[in-house]
Amino acid sequence: MKIALSDFRFTTEFPVHWGDMDAARHVNNLIYLRWAESGRIRYFEKMKLDTTFSPADIGPILGWQDCKYMFPMTYPDTAVVGVRVTEIEEDRFIMESGIFSKRHHRIAALSKQIIVPYDYGTLRKAPLPAAWIAAVKELEG
Repeated sequence: MKIALSDFRFTTEFPVHWGDMDAARHVNNLIYLRWAESGRIRYFEKMKLDTTFSPADIGPILGWQDCKYMFPMTYPDTAVVGVRVTEIEEDRFIMESGIFSKRHHRIAALSKQIIVPYDYGTLRKAPLPAAWIAAVKELEG
């Protein structure tokens, strides 16, 4: 399956900093996960979710993630992160973050995440709010 930036309706960009590189002189694997996280938070903000998570809130929590690294990015470059929801289940949704090199016009990494609604007051998993489902459907068209 080939993934293109055009497969994502929501994108955001992050500069590659010189300090993002490791001793092998390419972007450290952790940075890709940080870009995926930042893109995911911006997606949540577009959904109108409160990302401050006060104790009375139900908010998203990361239940699982993985990342496939396909191309080593280096400084200077810009990471273009596409974020989308690929599946909505009864109690969670699945997200995908495609990280693309703007300089090389190609995908560099693909991260998948499971997002679970979490009640920060009771410290337990919560039912998937209908408002979240509606917001995702609106963003994904």
